Amino acid sequence: MSDKEKLDAFVAHVQQLKQEIHKVIIGQDEVVDQVLISMFSRGHCLLVGVPGLAKTLLVNTISQSLGLGFSRIQFTPDLMPSDIIGAEILDETRNFKFIKGPLFTNMVLADEINRTPPKTQSALLEAMQERCVTAGGNSYPLDAPFFVLATQNPIEQEGTYPLPEAQLDRFMFNIWVDYPSFIEEMAIVKSTTSDYNVSVNPVLSGQEIIEYQDLIRRIPVADNVLEYAVNLVASTRLNLGNAPEITKKYITWGAGPRASQYLIIGAKCHAAMRGKYSPDIEDVKAVAMPILRHRLVKNYKAEAEGYSMDKIIEALL
Repeated sequence: MSDKEKLDAFVAHVQQLKQEIHKVIIGQDEVVDQVLISMFSRGHCLLVGVPGLAKTLLVNTISQSLGLGFSRIQFTPDLMPSDIIGAEILDETRNFKFIKGPLFTNMVLADEINRTPPKTQSALLEAMQERCVTAGGNSYPLDAPFFVLATQNPIEQEGTYPLPEAQLDRFMFNIWVDYPSFIEEMAIVKSTTSDYNVSVNPVLSGQEIIEYQDLIRRIPVADNVLEYAVNLVASTRLNLGNAPEITKKYITWGAGPRASQYLIIGAKCHAAMRGKYSPDIEDVKAVAMPILRHRLVKNYKAEAEGYSMDKIIEALL
């Protein structure tokens, strides 16, 4: 089967996936799209939104439609790194034995990730980047495919620990989950307050997901698209003499090379999901907001003048 035929099959599978997901999730098309892009790009997602917007339900539904192993970790202030990774115990023969934690699965939902102290948050760093875990001097590889989807509540700041920049940078996308429209909310209330049960059927296996991830990486990219992505990320950095006015005025810290990498791989997947065989600049723009949103640090002037991060990125685009 040629790569072109595989890409056509990928488009059909993505449509099937969306149909299964939308049996349970009403609306949120852009959010579903972005979560799928990050998965097929081997990335991780941070879903930010107020309580009750079905963030947890969305992740659970996607795991069912992909037929993957799934574990949900509720992050609390007393959660320890060993509660996530696992721990070494003495067995009956008085030898140390490693008991694997909930991280050893395909899809991990880190619920309310900012509720746990930095020590426990950082237990995810190695798993997200290296796809392995170190305990007791031994390294344990994680199952492939492996995704971390974390949720965060932006309004309740009491008893929370903001994610450090190094941890945020591990997430490919920072996805803002917004309120549903009036019609969508009507449909949500109607379906959830009646005796309405649906079953989500798995569309793809873990092996097929890995094959599609490899396929996305083989998609060719034109030099002008590559140049646009790297220039866009460079325009967020102050150390360049030719930084745009908005960067000089409102940004303290710009995005690193990981943002450029994610822009290209995200654009490839965005194009592939739409049946295109190579990404263009529009595909880069389509994924720029959730990729750059959590990688830029704005200054006090932006806060004082009410400039949101999204507004700054729109100006840069």
